[in-house]
Amino acid sequence: MGSSDLRYEVAQNAYIKLILHSLKHPTSAVNGILIGRISPSNDTVEIVDAVPLFHSHIPLLPQLEISLILIEEYFSAKGLNIVGYFHANERSDDNELGGVAKNIGDHICRYFPQAAILLLDNKKLEALKKSKDSSAVMQLYVRDGSKNWKLVQSDGNSRFSLKGPSANLVLLDYISSEKWKDVVDFDDHLDDISKDWLNPGLFN
Repeated sequence: MGSSDLRYEVAQNAYIKLILHSLKHPTSAVNGILIGRISPSNDTVEIVDAVPLFHSHIPLLPQLEISLILIEEYFSAKGLNIVGYFHANERSDDNELGGVAKNIGDHICRYFPQAAILLLDNKKLEALKKSKDSSAVMQLYVRDGSKNWKLVQSDGNSRFSLKGPSANLVLLDYISSEKWKDVVDFDDHLDDISKDWLNPGLFN
């Protein structure tokens, strides 16, 4: 089954972790790696976890390669793969998928052809505080037959869904308690290796 037919489902904690990472660095572009597997029925990419990557020097390849190797080693032992990429643009009014995000997505597709890119929708995130909407504040991009990244329009028969129907309510709770201060990314880990990029205590 090609990525044009697959559904993509993101677990609540993975979703919240990525958004908290972007809120911790509101004036920077941030990115992350999506961890998951193909469902037993082969029709869904299940995004079960996420690893916040960087909030500076996003285009630098050496750090990216090191982080991908470490992430792959850790999660493959648990039967999971790198299944995609998350990106939040530097400017809150920028909803375009840029060249850096596409290049990293292409790199991941070499190992996981059905990979997705999730792009933070800052307008939806900002509106969330008033609207209490239950849909994801991210846009899903997948590669088409020509290997170009295409936005998948969400509709009633959405190919992109949140596994936790109340994820946005939990997210708003975490935002109000400034939980984003506790998120550790690879930049933080490279500066101080005592900081754990797996964020084991984030949701305790």
